[in-house]
Amino acid sequence: MEFDVNTGRALVTLLGLITFVGFVVWVYSRKNSADFDEAAKLPFDQD
Repeated sequence: MEFDVNTGRALVTLLGLITFVGFVVWVYSRKNSADFDEAAKLPFDQD
């Protein structure tokens, strides 16, 4: 297999897709739901 610029672009695109899917799974996992709900309410908390 020759490594040229198009192979590098394909690998970077694949790495970006895997990273994006990982973030989506992390954000929508149920165990993080309480943390994100709490963070969403922070701007509305009064001192």
